[in-house]
Amino acid sequence: MRQAGDAPVDTMGCHKLGDPLASPETFRFQVLMALMLSSQTKDEVTSAAMMRLRSHGCSVNSMLDISTDDLEKLLHPVGFYKKKAVFIKKVAEILKEKYHGDVPDSVEDLCSLPGVGPKMAHLVMQIAWNRVDGIAVDTHVHRIVNRLDHTSHSSNTKTRQISYLFPEAVHILVRRSHWTTINPLLVGFGQQICLPVKPKCGTCLCKDICPSSTIKSSKKSSVDPT
Repeated sequence: MRQAGDAPVDTMGCHKLGDPLASPETFRFQVLMALMLSSQTKDEVTSAAMMRLRSHGCSVNSMLDISTDDLEKLLHPVGFYKKKAVFIKKVAEILKEKYHGDVPDSVEDLCSLPGVGPKMAHLVMQIAWNRVDGIAVDTHVHRIVNRLDHTSHSSNTKTRQISYLFPEAVHILVRRSHWTTINPLLVGFGQQICLPVKPKCGTCLCKDICPSSTIKSSKKSSVDPT
């Protein structure tokens, strides 16, 4: 179902938004910026905003030099762009003062930055530092796992809370060698098939085993619930 690699996350995900020709420090900063913007924002909108930032000069120093008002104009219509503009300015200051203008290389330090949660931190570690310390959990991953009945949460809890509960539910089910791919795999699946509203269960290859499937299956009905 994901062989084509044609979901928005595949072409406009945060791993695609940093400038590969920039310095390593600038590339890592751009990855962090893309992830901060991506929260509650469609990939298409995040990608467009990152292109505007990069054309302006998306680096720690450029974010320190730009006014908050001008930064907001570059970010609009990203979700909560005003709050994110403030976070970005604060993060740039912290990176300049505490990390020599670079991005922290640990999940703990990344999570200490304003506007950065565990999901973002894990993806920064994977994309910017090429290190895998855990599975990045976002709304798509949580929704799909919840529908497969691997968690007991009926609603989207805060990402920080999910990340602490998720290892017990899924890390043991997924080999560590697959931790890097599980996020984009499920995000794309959530964008194309397992939609938040009216999921396309009819085209889903998991419909016969998914307890949340809207498609009636003879295989499922023949299973003894006890």
